[in-house]
Amino acid sequence: MNNKNTTSLFNELKNENQIFLNFLKAKFPLFHNSNIFYREFEYGIMGFLENKGITISFHTAEELSKLLSDYYVNQGIFIKTSNQGWKVNYPDFATQKPGDPFSF
Repeated sequence: MNNKNTTSLFNELKNENQIFLNFLKAKFPLFHNSNIFYREFEYGIMGFLENKGITISFHTAEELSKLLSDYYVNQGIFIKTSNQGWKVNYPDFATQKPGDPFSF
């Protein structure tokens, strides 16, 4: 996939921000103040695009992960915690009950 396609895919992900974040939330334990790791994010991008009928290489997924994570950091949605992960700063994904969001 060439650079133009990577850029157009990045713009598509950026424009479908809410849909993509909800997809990640459905696939991974993603909630406000949780951590998300680089590989989860990368595989989340690949899965989201595959659901749309778009198959990408691992190299393209890495490029998109870098572009989109930088965008999310600039938007304040991600707070970088290391080279391999971020803290999610997205109050829309706050849990209703304090503690373990998976306990009933």
